[in-house]
Amino acid sequence: MKVRKASHRRKTRETDIAIDLTLEGSGHGDIKTPIPFFSHLLDNFTRHGGFDLRLRVKGDIEVDQHHTVEDTGIALGEAFEKALGDKKGINRAGYFVFPMDECLSVVAVDISGRQFVNFDVEFKKERIGDLESDLVKHFFEGFSRSLKATLHVRALYPGNEHHKTESLFKAFGKAMKMACSQDKRLLKELPSTKGKL
Repeated sequence: MKVRKASHRRKTRETDIAIDLTLEGSGHGDIKTPIPFFSHLLDNFTRHGGFDLRLRVKGDIEVDQHHTVEDTGIALGEAFEKALGDKKGINRAGYFVFPMDECLSVVAVDISGRQFVNFDVEFKKERIGDLESDLVKHFFEGFSRSLKATLHVRALYPGNEHHKTESLFKAFGKAMKMACSQDKRLLKELPSTKGKL
């Protein structure tokens, strides 16, 4: 099977995002955003997904963090869409339940051609480190919209805000790894009874 990869750039008046993504990677992240804790979360996603990801993000955080976080989700979804190509042979769906100390999170994904996000996570603080906590949902919504995927994101056992958010992104990485992986027996087939995703 060939290595699937993509280079992608998304540039607007508000953000400038450059991505190099390899699906069959080694979990190596080279990630720079203007929000250190957000970079940390994306590094965890990359490591646990087994992807290689070089990500450079510039954004108008002097206004606020919203454009930067949401546009990163959009751009990352676009990069996955490119790297997946015709999607033949992929598992399509994936899920993972990830514990981090007292916290337990689950993420399920279906690369179905239909965007939807069920985000069942409550944050008790306005910020987690230097990241505005309400923007975590917007990241997943941006990713879902551009990849055209269904995402269910849930904190089963909440606790420390850092642990909770990190376990979400680790579960997200594992779920995406499962969904993007290819079944050698079905490399010429789309995982859909419709014959289309």
